[in-house]
Amino acid sequence: MNPRAGMLFAAGALLAGTVAALPASASPAPEPPTTPANGTAAEAANGPAAEPATHPTTRPASPVIWRACATKRYPRLECSSLKVPLDHDDPKSRTITLALSRIAHTAAKSQGPLLVNPGGPGGSGLGMAGFVAASLPAELSAQYDVIGFDPRGVGRSEPALNCLPGHFKPVRPDSVPHTLEGEAAGLERARAFAAACGTKYGDLLRHMDTVSTARDLDAIRRALGAPQLNYFGYSYGTYLGAVYAKLYPERVRRFVLDSMVDPKGVWYEDNMSQDLAFDTRHKAFTAWVAKHDATYRLGTDPAAVEAAWYGMRERLRAAPAGDTVGPGELEDTFLPGGYYNGYWPQLAEAFAAYVNETDSAPLIAAYRNLGAADASDDNGYSVYASVQCRDAAWPRDWTVWRADNWAAHAKAPFSTWNNAWYNAPCMFWPVESRTPVDVTNDQAPPMLLFQATDDAATPYEGGVNLHRSVRGSSLVVEEGGGNHAVTLGGNACLDEHLVRYLESGTVPRAKEGTAAEADAVCAALPDPQPLKSGKSRAAAAAGGTTGGAALHGMLGHRG
Repeated sequence: MNPRAGMLFAAGALLAGTVAALPASASPAPEPPTTPANGTAAEAANGPAAEPATHPTTRPASPVIWRACATKRYPRLECSSLKVPLDHDDPKSRTITLALSRIAHTAAKSQGPLLVNPGGPGGSGLGMAGFVAASLPAELSAQYDVIGFDPRGVGRSEPALNCLPGHFKPVRPDSVPHTLEGEAAGLERARAFAAACGTKYGDLLRHMDTVSTARDLDAIRRALGAPQLNYFGYSYGTYLGAVYAKLYPERVRRFVLDSMVDPKGVWYEDNMSQDLAFDTRHKAFTAWVAKHDATYRLGTDPAAVEAAWYGMRERLRAAPAGDTVGPGELEDTFLPGGYYNGYWPQLAEAFAAYVNETDSAPLIAAYRNLGAADASDDNGYSVYASVQCRDAAWPRDWTVWRADNWAAHAKAPFSTWNNAWYNAPCMFWPVESRTPVDVTNDQAPPMLLFQATDDAATPYEGGVNLHRSVRGSSLVVEEGGGNHAVTLGGNACLDEHLVRYLESGTVPRAKEGTAAEADAVCAALPDPQPLKSGKSRAAAAAGGTTGGAALHGMLGHRG
């Protein structure tokens, strides 16, 4: 949905520079017979279910050979790779390589592989295996092979896309096109990015889409010798999981989807709905700053604090801070606060220093920490655009974009135009778009869904729509929660439902006769407090291996 300078893109670069080189895949071998984790002896004798007739059988998957690739945080992490067809409808087509990671099960009885995905599209998932394994109770984690992966085109998978390095190099033109010249500059940037993708990856772009990635998941399943798949996806990962469940309902075992993409709005409408939600979340931030006026000295009136933020934006439009932070970069810096309120204290300090003391150093530091794009972000954005532009049709007429975004900007000026330019390459995309998958599903077993009521990146209505579309699913709501991605972030109530489901497949159910959309409701965690000491600042910066800071450091800020 959006980018680091927009919304649903998850950079997920936790393992950058720390994972050992991945070995080449072994030569192809037949899929080994296995005993299903929840199956019968007859199923074991007969082997995995046959491939659906609508999807031609791909070449036999390679056995996965694991090699140690330990990191300081995750000393048990292992890595491997897997070759899959670029075009699953043509098993003899060229192959591409998927990078895999694993924390192996240690219990005597395994519940099989649990694939994890941090979102995006474009998010690297290699570090996600270590995070999930460390965050779940040890007794439960020991029952699963937690599998991370870099989706096609991402990170250590090959080839990895990077259409136009430095596309987000500061200082960019103001995201709000105040003049015809500003509008033309934005269009030219979007056109140039789309053209660069077509020139460098023309043979790949037709196969950069959610359906192809879902079929990659099934290739991973087969390579692991598992008759069914367990899956845990955040953000865009919820749509990927829903698409997989539609294609292969008989292969779904336990599916956890956290912070749901609205399947009815893929993708133009979903991005437009984010604009209003992120503006509302930014207002929540400025209200929090006003509440803590004793610390930040920006006033006790939320509206006045918000006006001061826009005043800062205007000053940066005239004179970017350190020739680095202009209006677009300012939006990139504060957008992560719409995903995770744990960033609010750092953002508020930078805001206050600039307004009260004309000190831009904390603002520049916050940009470099939260908003600046590096090579991994260039890769993630290239995949983001490739998948979203291919997945579904986007308006090709600029007058539609102009009218829609000015109308949204009038109500929600915080990031509407930033988001519009992030997605504008789809207007010029060099390959045609597919028809989105109808994820309506009455065949898959119960799936567990999580959604915060005030999530900006994937607004609440999307969770309700997916819940309604997937029969038998169970929806757990974080009431009053504004963070994006809520499980394994410190809310014990939510995690109790998650653990129970992964342990036994048990989902909560609303009482019969109630009209509530939710099957269970958990209260949101309180907002953070300002940082008061060097010790608390160091702890916040370090994050740790589990909890909200670690989770959101891994998910990135656009997906």
